[in-house]
Amino acid sequence: MEKKYGAKNFIQYKVYGKYALFTNPITKIGGEKSSYHLPTYEALRGITEAVYWKPTFEWIIDKVRVMKPIQTETKSIKLRNYASRNSDLAMFTYLSDVEYRVFAHFEWDESRSDLEKDRDELKHFSLANRYLNKGGKRDVFLGARECVAYVEPCDFDEGEGFYDQVPEINFGAMFHSFTYPKTSQDEKLMSNLWTAVMRKGVVDFVRPEECPVKRTVRNYAFNKVEVSPEREKCEAEVLE
Repeated sequence: MEKKYGAKNFIQYKVYGKYALFTNPITKIGGEKSSYHLPTYEALRGITEAVYWKPTFEWIIDKVRVMKPIQTETKSIKLRNYASRNSDLAMFTYLSDVEYRVFAHFEWDESRSDLEKDRDELKHFSLANRYLNKGGKRDVFLGARECVAYVEPCDFDEGEGFYDQVPEINFGAMFHSFTYPKTSQDEKLMSNLWTAVMRKGVVDFVRPEECPVKRTVRNYAFNKVEVSPEREKCEAEVLE
């Protein structure tokens, strides 16, 4: 599918931290966790939404650039066992000393016709970059709550990355993202899988709907949010 780039609907930034944990679901058995070697689409979407987000649009993650060498660190973690009131010891494998460059753009959520008046590309572009300069609107994490991260504006292609001269690395099958229902006719939460390939340090993501493997996670209740006349009046006054 063709990417819908506009004049002012994209964002590029770097995100970095001491640790990251992009959990591989297979390793969750027994309460232990091990990180993928790459950030998932879903994790990067969450980071981008922490920078700035409105229900008027959705973020599409186009690509990520790995700047530092991929290295892991295993830690012993005490997990509370509420059945016995004791603690269980688990081993978590984190990525350590990470930095990524992210390029993403936003597209209007066509299912939210009630928010058409808020579809102002320049306004959301300006707000996204304003919050990016301040380190994000909300706290930023690299996959897990304990992996605190920091974001800064940057040029996606600037600087020298560790894998810039490596032609290709195939990371095999990975979790990509979740697809949540948008209408009352969609009642399934879907999990999307794909094969991640890094070329010269850059991973180009496919869109969630383009993932070759999809799995139903569970039934998902859809609750339509009605917009009150008072809210419509308030938004109209703000946009005037």
